[in-house]
Amino acid sequence: MFGYYLDLALRSLRRNKVLTALMVLAIALGIGASMTTLTVLHVLSGNPIPGKSAQLYHVQIDPRDSFGYRPGMEPMDQVSWIDGMNLLDAQQGAQRQALMTGGRVAIQPARTTLDPFFEAARYTSAGFFPMFDVTFQYGHPWSAKDDRDRARLVVLSHVLNDKLFDGKDSVGRTLSLGGHDFLVVGVLGDWRPNPHFYDLDVKSYNEDEGIYIPLATSQSAGFDHDGGTDCWGNGADGKDMTRNDHCAWLQFWVQLDTPAKATAYRQFLTRYSEEQKSLGRFQRPPNVRLRDVMQWLDYNQVVPANVRLQTWLAFGLLLVCLVNTVGLMLAKFMRRQGELSVRRAMGASRRALFTQLLVESGMVGLAGGMGGLLLALLGLWIVRHRPAEYASLAHLDPAMLLITFVLAIGASLLAGLLPAWRACHIAPASALKSN
Repeated sequence: MFGYYLDLALRSLRRNKVLTALMVLAIALGIGASMTTLTVLHVLSGNPIPGKSAQLYHVQIDPRDSFGYRPGMEPMDQVSWIDGMNLLDAQQGAQRQALMTGGRVAIQPARTTLDPFFEAARYTSAGFFPMFDVTFQYGHPWSAKDDRDRARLVVLSHVLNDKLFDGKDSVGRTLSLGGHDFLVVGVLGDWRPNPHFYDLDVKSYNEDEGIYIPLATSQSAGFDHDGGTDCWGNGADGKDMTRNDHCAWLQFWVQLDTPAKATAYRQFLTRYSEEQKSLGRFQRPPNVRLRDVMQWLDYNQVVPANVRLQTWLAFGLLLVCLVNTVGLMLAKFMRRQGELSVRRAMGASRRALFTQLLVESGMVGLAGGMGGLLLALLGLWIVRHRPAEYASLAHLDPAMLLITFVLAIGASLLAGLLPAWRACHIAPASALKSN
C-alpha cells in the first residue's frame, strides 16, 4: 500500500517540477542554515570530559585586600603560588588535585633538519594526568616525588612527538628546552579536550599543548608564564611570581567524587580563608567558590554569544521557510481538487487521500533534507575557514546527520498537515460540478 502512495506522490511531484523545486529549496535552505549553526553550537557547548565533569571542581578563594570590596562579588579566578602550594599540601579529602599554569618554551631539536621553535606548554603537578583521564601512547607521567624534587622530566603530546621523533617511542630520549636538558618520560595519546576547560585564560578552544613539565621545575628553570595574571596591592611590580603572594596566576583543580566531599571541601576553603585572615594575609571575609566543569564553563560564558544568536536566527529562517512551504503546498493541493474529488467519488476515503498527500510532503522533506545536508556541509566548510579558534572543530557527526533528516522530514510533514487537511475536506460534488 505504501508503494502505491509513493508512486502517486512521485507522479504528482514530477507533474509540476517548478513548484516542487521551490518547496525543496525552501526546506533545504532552512535545514542547511539551522543545522550548520546547531552543529557549531553542539560542538562548542559539549562536555569536554563526560562521565567525570561533575566530580572535577575549580577552586576559587579571595586573597585580595579590602580596597574595592563589595559583598557578594566574585572571588578571583586563579590562586597565588603560596595559596596554591598550601592547598596542594593540605590534601583535604580530594581524591586528586592539580596546580597548573600555561607557558611557552623554546625547543632545540636534536634533528638538524628542524630549526629551534617555541611550543605551548603546561606546567602542572603530577595529579593532572590521572585526574583528567589523560591517555598515554608511550611511557607514563611523573610522580609526586618528581614534583618535590623538581625533576627535569617532560611529557610530550603525540603531535609534537611526531614532529620531533617521527612518531617513534621517545621515552628515555633527551630534549633541550630553554637551554636545559629534560628527560622524556611519556607521550600522550589522542587527548585534547574541547573546550579547554582547565585553563580558560590561555585559550577556550583548540589549544594544542605540546609540552608538559612539573610546575616547580618550570619555575626553577626560569620558564616564562603564559596566561592571565591578577595582582593587587604591592604585587603589581613583582617579578618573582613564586615569592609574590599578591598575584594570582595559577589554576587549582580538585577531584571530589561525592556531593558530601564537595561540601566538606568547600567548608575547608572557608576555614582556610579565615585562618589566612587571622594571619593578616587575607583582608576580606571568606569568599569561596567550588564549581564543577560545566558550571565553570557556563560561568565563563565559553560559548560565544554570536554563535547562540546565529542559531536562533537560523531557526527563525527555518520557520519562515516552513511558512512559505505551507503556502506552496496549499496552492499545489488546492489546484488538484478535481483529481482528489474524482478519487473520492470512486470510493477513496479521506484517510487514504490524507495519507497520499502526507507521503508527498514527506518526499519533499526527504529531498529537502538531502539538499539541506549539502548546504550544511558547505556551511561547515566555510566555518572551518573562518579566523576563529573553534573553526577547525566544526564537523557534522553521525548524530547530527540523523537529526538533519529527521528535522527535514518532520518539518515537511508538519508543513503539509494543513494543506492536506484542507484538500481532503472539500465536498466532491461541488468540486466536480465546478469542473
